[in-house]
Parts: sequence; C-alpha cells; structure tokens
Amino acid sequence: MNFVEVCSFDNYVTANITLGMLQDAGINCHLKDEWTITIDPLLSPMLGGIKIMVYEPQAKRAMALLNDREKE
Repeated sequence: MNFVEVCSFDNYVTANITLGMLQDAGINCHLKDEWTITIDPLLSPMLGGIKIMVYEPQAKRAMALLNDREKE
C-alpha cells in the first residue's frame, strides 16, 4: 500500500482532529512523526511537522474534504 502526505501540522491536537475527520469519511490514513514531535516539538521544522498520510487512491478525495473544511 502506498501512502502520500496530504497535509502537516505543528501540534498533535489539530492533527488528530483532522485525522478523525478523514477516518470518519472512510479515508484510510494515519499520522507520521506524531510521537517524535509530541516528545520534542523543536524537531517539527526539521521533520516537516506531523504528517497525515493517506492511501494513494483516496488522496484526491481527502484533499477535497480538507479544502471544503478550510472554506468553512
């Protein structure tokens, strides 16, 4: 299974809320680097934040959901 990054966050709260929204919509996704950045937030710029990784065939749909949420 190939996963692609669709967005990233500086804190775990926002990342988990967004992850939950995508999972509720039936998107196969997970967080990458959540534990590392939660333990040491100063690593966030170097690692690129907490990333939401989405199953590649569902990435387009996930991006559309994220864009709709941003408009609200």
